[in-house]
Amino acid sequence: MAKGMLKIQQLVLIFPLLFMLMISSNAQYKDYKLSPMGDTLNVVDKNGLKEGKWVNTVGEIRGEPGYEEEGFYKNDKKTGVWRKYNTTGDLMAVENFLFGGKDGLQEYFSFLGSLEKQEEWRGFNPDAPYDTIAVYGPGNNEIIDYKIVKAEQYSVPNGDWKYFDQNGRLLKMDRYDRGKLLLNNEPAKKETVAKTETDKPQEKVKTKEILEYEKKYSKKKRAKLERDGKTAL
Repeated sequence: MAKGMLKIQQLVLIFPLLFMLMISSNAQYKDYKLSPMGDTLNVVDKNGLKEGKWVNTVGEIRGEPGYEEEGFYKNDKKTGVWRKYNTTGDLMAVENFLFGGKDGLQEYFSFLGSLEKQEEWRGFNPDAPYDTIAVYGPGNNEIIDYKIVKAEQYSVPNGDWKYFDQNGRLLKMDRYDRGKLLLNNEPAKKETVAKTETDKPQEKVKTKEILEYEKKYSKKKRAKLERDGKTAL
């Protein structure tokens, strides 16, 4: 009995302490929300920067349907995996971010859940002062030089962009190198197998009788030509 009372007294002391810790931790936030599970969401810190897990709701804009997205912010910039859902809760996209810009593989899905498109992007670190980019020759995709430029926060297509039909078959693929389109084509059609010697039409074997007939006919044709200058029709 005494042990039970002791545990109750300990819990009575612990709960207020936990509550005070939660209040203290949230006091450093300028704004935040609590999820139905009690998780802290949509935090804006005392410096006005978005931090931690966020859920953004975007309404219909100029005829485009609304959606909801969830992911993480670090220093007011999107980072890591973000998922986008339509208004009925179906997954629309899985996107990856770095330094606030798209980076890596991005996947987009149809209303029925099939993969429609894959994109590859490269995000540039705004904290790195410089970046090296390729210089291409005129009229071709050959790299002739590299140059160092001042880096800014941005993202560019970089890698393969693939487009699929509703059955998952590849329809088209583009290829980029840091924003430059290198390849823009339909997937090559199934190549026909080159014909082998056995696939070629076989020449008919002429018998001795046929050879003699052709020789004889050829002599008569030449004789007629010599007489009237015309060939037989």
